[in-house]
Amino acid sequence: MRLVKNKIEHNGSGTVTLLPEEPEDMWHAYNLIRPDDLLRASAIRRVTSVQDTGSTTSTRVHLNLVIRVKNLDFDPQSSQLHVSGQIINETPHTKIGQFHTLDLELNRNFTLEKEVGANGEGVGWDSIAVEMLKDAVDEGGNRRAEAVAVVMQEGLAHICFIGQFQTILKQKVEMSVPRKRQGGGGGDHDKGMGKFYRVTLETLLRQIDFNTTSTSTTSNESVRPILLASPGFVASGFHKYMQTEASTTTPALRKLLPSVAVVHSASGYMNSLSEVLQSPAVKTLLADTKYARETRLMDEFLDQLRKETNKATYGPREVESAVDQGAVGRGGGVLIMSNKLFRSQNVAERKRWVSLVDRVRDVEGGEVRILSSDHESGRRLEGLGGIAALLTFPVMEEDDVSESGEDNGDDYGSD
Repeated sequence: MRLVKNKIEHNGSGTVTLLPEEPEDMWHAYNLIRPDDLLRASAIRRVTSVQDTGSTTSTRVHLNLVIRVKNLDFDPQSSQLHVSGQIINETPHTKIGQFHTLDLELNRNFTLEKEVGANGEGVGWDSIAVEMLKDAVDEGGNRRAEAVAVVMQEGLAHICFIGQFQTILKQKVEMSVPRKRQGGGGGDHDKGMGKFYRVTLETLLRQIDFNTTSTSTTSNESVRPILLASPGFVASGFHKYMQTEASTTTPALRKLLPSVAVVHSASGYMNSLSEVLQSPAVKTLLADTKYARETRLMDEFLDQLRKETNKATYGPREVESAVDQGAVGRGGGVLIMSNKLFRSQNVAERKRWVSLVDRVRDVEGGEVRILSSDHESGRRLEGLGGIAALLTFPVMEEDDVSESGEDNGDDYGSD
């Protein structure tokens, strides 16, 4: 995402103009835009005119509209974001108060305005919104997927980009491959698989913008890990096909081969990807990625829970109690939250979580990690209520504290 203009005021109100350039940028826009924000973008609206003769004509006109956001509809697989709301700027073809849906698109600017109301009805650009904006903006223009996965089976391949915040299906390859004949030759099957491998490789190289004309193996261009996963021997067969192509027709492929890992999956469908990412070989390959860091964090948290050390807690009330007791601060305290919590349409609810983040980070001196709900680690956190914490020392649960207080009261009363 490119930041075109930034006019955020000191009180938290203000506007930013952004240019989404990658599919993952739509995910960032979805997290940044909230109900009651003002959104300006170009739009196409169908206008019907009545002629003097009584006939009607319908034309499509390009408009620059501003809406007060009411609802957002985001499709993570197609990276399409539709934002609906009431128009607040009158044009020759629209009236104030009419409803319209703005379809945000790649390589087309949009301007987002957040307000801080006099009576606290708006949250403006709070600390979480500012942090999300920083995550969204790729200042160097170098953000790319951290890894590529090809989840496949005979005649079917899903090419996915594993980004810092989201996993995106980039392309699906589907072909009919003749079955092997029992007791006979497998010529037709082998030819079909060869064609399938060729089309899959061409599609993969096109998606990663790989330069097949450069034969240099000392290129400064970083090569992302490529995960090949399948049931049976389809992935290993595709790997062998890549090796053959590298030694014969496409020498440039040699640059890719060291970054390829072949692992097992239950099927060639997207739902097998979470299993692939949990394999030890893949964890080693992705060790330095944001995805892996978040996975390790959740693994550490769940390990503390299993050991019953009382140095890990989860759930809104329990985590807030731990923060009140000073256990999520300097010396290893980590507040772990799902970014879904900050999509709440309830202003008071959002302020509650922003205040907790600010307190842990700025007052207690602890670490705050906000996990993407579109990655496996974030989904595991969702199962725990979307909020958890690693603690610097064991704490008493709120119920235990309450019971302890009641017992003390009884003791004093008996004296």
